[in-house]
Amino acid sequence: MILLRHGQSEFNLHFGATRRDPGIVDPRLTELGHEQAQEAAQQLAEAGIRRIIASPYTRALQTARPIAAALGMAVTVDPLVRERYAYACDIGTPRSVLERDWPQHDFSPIPEVWWPPEEEPEASIMDRAARFRRDLAQRDDWAHTLVVSHWGFILSLTGQSVANGQWLRCDPAEEPPERVIWRA
Repeated sequence: MILLRHGQSEFNLHFGATRRDPGIVDPRLTELGHEQAQEAAQQLAEAGIRRIIASPYTRALQTARPIAAALGMAVTVDPLVRERYAYACDIGTPRSVLERDWPQHDFSPIPEVWWPPEEEPEASIMDRAARFRRDLAQRDDWAHTLVVSHWGFILSLTGQSVANGQWLRCDPAEEPPERVIWRA
């Protein structure tokens, strides 16, 4: 699979400068974030992608949009690949609002409130990543699947920290990391 971290968000911009939570709920991409998404679309145009899975957070949906448009593909929205709930940016947008704002996507399998009510323990995101890895490894199209996700989820899957707009390949059949270092 190909794992792509969403482009720079409003949260990333402010948090990167201050190391403090700026209190932005479900932030949108910055201008740089949109440029990163476009660049990823160009880089991945010939990657053989047959399926796109994206987190329901706005920043991930905005990052997936130019790739899906370039490839003429639908995006499967899956909260399993969401970020670890730890900051204000990890409060999502209710399903009904996502359905209104993103009518091209099917949000029907997602509950109205799809993010957890409180900070998610590290063990929880590691378990979620392991479950996703197992499920994807069972599919015959895993090598042609793009997952647009987040720093913490990708770290949990691979043990690697990736920058905004960066992507990497991952074989879901490989052993997951036993331990990750949770530093952004």
